[in-house]
Amino acid sequence: MRLRKLVGDRFKERPSDCEFDSHALMVKGGYIKYMANGIFSLYHPMKRITKKIEEIIRQEMDAVGGQEVMFPVVMPGSLWAESGRYESVGDELLRFTDRNDSPMILGMTHEEAAVHLVREYAQSYAKYPFMIYQIQTKFRDEARPRAGLIRVREFTMKDAYSFHTSQEDLEKYYDVVYHAYNRIYQRAGIPEVITVKSDSGMMGGSISHEYMLLTDAGEDSIVLCDECGLKANMEVVENRVENPSTGLETLEKVHTPDCKTIEDVTKYLDSTEETSCKAVVYQKNMTDEYVIVFLRGDYEVNETKLVNLVGDKVHAADITPESGIVAGFIGPYNLNAKAQVIVDVTLKGLDSMVAGANEADYHYKGLNLERDCGITEFADVSKVKEGGVCPVCGKKSLKIRRGIEVGNIFQLGTKYTKTMHMKYADSGNTEKLPIMGCYGIGVGRLAASVCEVSHDDYGPIWPISIAPWQVHLCCLKAKDAACLEATDKLYKELTKAGVEVIYDDRDVRPGVMFADADLLGVPVRVMAGPRNLENGQIEIASRDKSIQKLVSIDNAVDEIKAVIQELFDKINEKVEEPVFAEDFE
Repeated sequence: MRLRKLVGDRFKERPSDCEFDSHALMVKGGYIKYMANGIFSLYHPMKRITKKIEEIIRQEMDAVGGQEVMFPVVMPGSLWAESGRYESVGDELLRFTDRNDSPMILGMTHEEAAVHLVREYAQSYAKYPFMIYQIQTKFRDEARPRAGLIRVREFTMKDAYSFHTSQEDLEKYYDVVYHAYNRIYQRAGIPEVITVKSDSGMMGGSISHEYMLLTDAGEDSIVLCDECGLKANMEVVENRVENPSTGLETLEKVHTPDCKTIEDVTKYLDSTEETSCKAVVYQKNMTDEYVIVFLRGDYEVNETKLVNLVGDKVHAADITPESGIVAGFIGPYNLNAKAQVIVDVTLKGLDSMVAGANEADYHYKGLNLERDCGITEFADVSKVKEGGVCPVCGKKSLKIRRGIEVGNIFQLGTKYTKTMHMKYADSGNTEKLPIMGCYGIGVGRLAASVCEVSHDDYGPIWPISIAPWQVHLCCLKAKDAACLEATDKLYKELTKAGVEVIYDDRDVRPGVMFADADLLGVPVRVMAGPRNLENGQIEIASRDKSIQKLVSIDNAVDEIKAVIQELFDKINEKVEEPVFAEDFE
């Protein structure tokens, strides 16, 4: 393709409204265009990239026995009512009515559709196991879309669903897909992706893992332990806190005028956050019941843990006078509020603490939860901290890093087959529930994530396996007839040889040409200029600057193909051996 025909502009300046590099470079480079909050159109280069990612995914899913299908984007609300998610899922699910006033939804995930597709087919144990997958548009009404394609509302996703007759069979296949996912990320040029234990959330199930690309642009907090190899999302890591014994103190009520925050109280009383009890108040979404969480002053509430504990989503409380809650002075001693009270493990073993007195402008010093409040039970609803105690090896070795979730896998169990009445007859003709697995990858997010970790100040550095083109051919002086003729000839020869080429034959300065080439991030750049052509040569350079050489124009096609193969070989060196579904049958 000739660059002058490429639809979409490239810009010199970084867009002011782009927080992360991948977003800025994709706007600057003519990859995406904003349409609405969290909704983007894709220009041709990004479409070529996502198409290559999809093909890698298809190859790996087919290799593990997957059968590609296609579910509708729009589904009747009644289907989601069968699973219970029509009501239980929050505002992320876009609900609407059609012209017949029938409730409909835009699919944000397709477990219900998968069960609907196969529940009549798979009524005998002889039909199992099997896996179906699709690559389809989805819509999730995110409250805070951000970072370009990393967090959007409309997106393309590969989601796969496997069906089994035993937990053992699911676990075997789960491991097969685990390795297939490793290969997908390795082939896409990001072998550094790690797998972490995660929370299943609205998907349900007991076991789930996320594939995380560690980068400062990530929204998720990943907890790591170098001592034992722990890798988990912050949402699921058990918090173990060792509170040193400081000795019991006498309970004393003290005047703390206008001290409504931990910072105010510790400063006024010359105390510390580590010996303070703070309160965080929520309300349950379904009932508006108050939930008061007490935890150590230097820790934060882990809302995922809290939601799992109380069995309902929560929101920041609107504290009213009749609630009995004295905002800014809430404490566990003499608390008369109508609320569910949760005391976090960070307070366990703390001999004496400062806490609110449930009276405006007063706190208690020397509070002991067991002696003064009779509290002996604690829940884990707090976030772990850097340098905290590892729940696996017991060492103070936790590290916290940021990461982008580029995929996830779940062992769903019978959550959907039970609620949607999918059954099969076993060999003894007894009815049983199939067991499901679920496996997802966001295509656009994966492309943006690769850009986030593979770029320089001038543009993306696309891996050869997913790059929009393999070669960026530059005619450095289009006004020179001999130079243009030689470069045109090379373009035709490369195209005939099956090489993917974007050809820049514009009459522009080399600096402009190279700036555009940097933004397109094509891994192999070939430059033909009058000076080198006089010596029968052209220049080949890789976008990552690892390769730069002059070669004979007569051998140019073979030399360029060799460089392409070298870049593929570098990627393939880090790709693990394939695992096939048949290996586990």
